Amino acid sequence: MEGKLYLCATPIGNLEDISYRVLKTLKEADVIAAEDTRHTVKLLNHFEIKTPMTSYHEFNKIQKARYLVEQMKSGVNVALVTDAGTPGISDPGEELVRQCYGAGISVTSLPGPAACITALTMSGMSTRRFCFEAFLPSDKKEKQRIINELKEETRTILLYEAPHRLVRTLKELKENLGDRRITLCRELTKKYEEAWQTTFEGALEKYGKQEPKGEFVIVIEGRAFEEKEEEERKNWEEMSMEDHVDYYIAQGMDRKEAMRAAAKDRGISKRDVYQQIVLH
Repeated sequence: MEGKLYLCATPIGNLEDISYRVLKTLKEADVIAAEDTRHTVKLLNHFEIKTPMTSYHEFNKIQKARYLVEQMKSGVNVALVTDAGTPGISDPGEELVRQCYGAGISVTSLPGPAACITALTMSGMSTRRFCFEAFLPSDKKEKQRIINELKEETRTILLYEAPHRLVRTLKELKENLGDRRITLCRELTKKYEEAWQTTFEGALEKYGKQEPKGEFVIVIEGRAFEEKEEEERKNWEEMSMEDHVDYYIAQGMDRKEAMRAAAKDRGISKRDVYQQIVLH
């Protein structure tokens, strides 16, 4: 019998958030793969769990995943935990999951805390559509590429940030996205939990005077649909109708489909497009 991988969500601050199912799995697994064993041992000691641990982190994730997969092939059940929250969300767990599927190993996820979802639900922002970017890259070019994509994002945006980088990140976001509404969430589920609705400008004013403390989730209002649509409509109107239709034909549409797409872009009827092209 092959073993199985159990993704075990652990508390992001408050130990009472751990589920009975996770506790049971951590006790019954053959081994616990932990991002930082020194951190996880505190959790295990609190709940009197004696299961042996092995380290699985960013710097050994590929080789160690291969080893763990081989162990599971021989019947070992592995419980994966991250330092806080749900494994696989902005951590090396995704590599182990990928290798498990490649090897035909069963994977299951035991739901529980996740800082991004916790912050989103208490942010006061739209929760129907959202995107999660975790931590922005340290590489300047890669970071700017992602920020450029976020400029056009109409969904609510969630980012993680450490306190010592918070001000710099807020400045970069304000310069590129404009002064949008945001909710800054910190110390989630802990004694001094805070969800502060403000703007980039308001946050920069506050943290220009006092040092940020705690791990942050930045929840950012998406760009308004109406604003984006109006800008796109202006861009199309600067193009001739014939060029607009040819643009879609070049993408593989037939002429009727291209005329329909151009009409939708401009907020007019297909007949209007036809008249402008054929009759003029």
